[in-house]
Amino acid sequence: MATYKKRGYKPKNKAEEIELDEQNSTTAEVFNTLDENASKTEAWVSKNQNYILGVIGVVALGVLGYLAYNQFVQQPKEAEAANDLYYPQQYFDQAMAPGAAKDSLLNLALNGGEGKFGFLDIIEEYPGTKAANLANYSAGMAYLNNQNYQEAIEYLEGFSSDDAVLGALAKGGIGDAFAQLNQGEEALDYYEKALAHSANDYTTPLYLYKAGVTAYNLGYGDKALQFFEQIKIDFPDAKQASNIDALIGSVKK
Repeated sequence: MATYKKRGYKPKNKAEEIELDEQNSTTAEVFNTLDENASKTEAWVSKNQNYILGVIGVVALGVLGYLAYNQFVQQPKEAEAANDLYYPQQYFDQAMAPGAAKDSLLNLALNGGEGKFGFLDIIEEYPGTKAANLANYSAGMAYLNNQNYQEAIEYLEGFSSDDAVLGALAKGGIGDAFAQLNQGEEALDYYEKALAHSANDYTTPLYLYKAGVTAYNLGYGDKALQFFEQIKIDFPDAKQASNIDALIGSVKK
C-alpha cells in the first residue's frame, strides 16, 4: 500500500526508491493532463470568444428588454385597464341590486356607454392584463344574468384565477349555465370542479347543494347523498343546510 512521503524524503532502499519514482511520475502525469485540458479550454474560449460574447449580449439585451417593457409598457397598460374597468363594474354592481333595471344596466356593463368602455371593450383593448382577465369573469356573469348562457360559458372559461372564491364562482357559473341549457352532466362536472378548486364556507356548501340536486336529477342517488351528507356534517350552519335532512330523506327512499 502506498504511503504519503513528506517533501525531501529519501528512500531507505531500492523498493522505496522505485515506489517514490512511480508516485512522482503519476503526479506529473496528472498535472500534465490538467495543463493540457486548461490549454484546450483556453484555446476553445479564445476561438469562440465572439460567439460567447454574442450569446451573453443577447441574454443581457433580453433581460433589459423585458424589464423595460414591463416598466414602460405593461405597467402603464395595467393601470389604464384597471381604471377603465371601474366604470362597467359599477354598472354591473348596480344591476345586481334589488329592483334595478337589470337588462339595461348589464348591457351598459358589457358594451359601455357615455364614452366609457364596457367589459367586452376591455377584453379586446387590453389583452393579457389583469383587468382583461377580470372582465372575462364579469362579462360571463353578466351574460349568465342576462340568460345568454352560451356567451356566459365562453367568457367564464376565459377567466383564470387562483383566488379561492372567484375561481370557484367562475366554474360554478359555468355549471349554472349548463344547467339552464339542460345539460346536466356538464353542469355536474363544473360543480365538482368548483368544489375541487377550493374549500371555503361560502362556495363549498353552495356547490355541494347544487351538485347534489343535479346528481339526484340525473339519477345518481349515491353521489347526491354524499354531497348532501357533507353539507350536514361540515356546514351545519350554512343556508343550504336548512332543509338538508329532507333532501337526505328523499334520496334514501
